[in-house]
Amino acid sequence: MILPEGLDWVRGSPTGRSWLASLPTWLAECGEQWSLRLGPPFRQAYASLALPADLPDGTAAVLKLQYPDEDSRHEADALSHWDGDGAIRLLAHDPGRRALLVERCRPGTALHELPMDRALDVMTGLLPRLWRPAGAPFTPLAEEAAGWIDRMPRRWATNGRPYERRLLDAALALLTDLVSSQGEQVLVNQDLHAGNVLAADREPWLVIDPKPLTGEREFSVVPLVRGRELGHSPAAVQHRLDRLTAELNLDRERVRAWTIGHTLAWSLTEDAVFPHQIEVVRWLLDG
Repeated sequence: MILPEGLDWVRGSPTGRSWLASLPTWLAECGEQWSLRLGPPFRQAYASLALPADLPDGTAAVLKLQYPDEDSRHEADALSHWDGDGAIRLLAHDPGRRALLVERCRPGTALHELPMDRALDVMTGLLPRLWRPAGAPFTPLAEEAAGWIDRMPRRWATNGRPYERRLLDAALALLTDLVSSQGEQVLVNQDLHAGNVLAADREPWLVIDPKPLTGEREFSVVPLVRGRELGHSPAAVQHRLDRLTAELNLDRERVRAWTIGHTLAWSLTEDAVFPHQIEVVRWLLDG
């Protein structure tokens, strides 16, 4: 099996190498368990191995073997919670192997192929359907944000202080205020960008690959506001912020603040810097 280039990063850690070593066995076992006919891996994978799969009755599916990170641990639970309403259906789940068998979107065109305003039209229709009350087993946004607050100063220092201190101070202050003043808690997805919404036959568009939390509605549009899939410029970011908050009746300042905090938190890993994320934070703070 040839690993998609987007997964090359997993070779850099013992956890990643162990996961890679297990994949051939797990693929064979899942194929037998669910009687699948598997195709070659999708090339655009970055956080899991995904392959087209056909069931004996002709159902078109996707077999997904997740990299064992925390962000996607409850993906199957989120898909079950939505039960196909605006999101792909979960067909089967093997928690021990972190394996999901899910509905395949056909034709599978990504939402970012549309012009920005048409894509935003789609999302203002989809998002209210996804805002379902939820509790356990999903991680609360407040708990997740506490982890960002704890890690951000350390990662900033470890990566050689790749942006000015004022950005860090602003993000930490905003996150601290936001955590304790949230509104109603619903199921939100911290990776709902325009590459994770695909054209389908059952519905015009369906959400895939959720990284679920429970938090206020304002947080749910953060990936769309900052995401470069629909244009990466100060004007594009401000336009998405304005349209999504107005049409979904969200608190604009809270969305702006969540976007600053979450985007800066996701701009650094232990050993990598994502400059485009830092740019978005500057635009929102200085605009």
